[in-house]
Amino acid sequence: MKRLAVLLLPVLLAGQAQAIDPRYARQLERSGCTQMSEQQGCDIHRSRAENERAGFKAGEPVTPYAGRWLARRDDGVPVARIRIDGRERVWVDDRPVKARRSDGALVFRRGSVMFTLQGDRRLVGEDVWMDTDAGTRGPIVAD
Repeated sequence: MKRLAVLLLPVLLAGQAQAIDPRYARQLERSGCTQMSEQQGCDIHRSRAENERAGFKAGEPVTPYAGRWLARRDDGVPVARIRIDGRERVWVDDRPVKARRSDGALVFRRGSVMFTLQGDRRLVGEDVWMDTDAGTRGPIVAD
């Protein structure tokens, strides 16, 4: 019996766990509904516009990165001004840059400077920039 349990354990752990069905997620996206608003009457079989007319507004996605940030040196001199909208589109000094998520952080680069913003706002001192050419780094703070 123990052998069977030991043999089945890796098989059970190997399968990927999906929070929701991909088809259902696409329906939610297309309709502008969330799982919570669907329970309140938002119809996933209608279009986003139809649901908005019915009173279910699809607001901006909530992201911990949204806002204005300032990358600065340790002596306080600004290195870059960063703006991130609710859809995680990023502008560095008013120029758009591509961003990606990596281990719960939003990572983006402009020239030789790489910026990292942590998604968990409880982590203090983890929002940093690093210039790979000059070998310098510093904090990123909310502006």
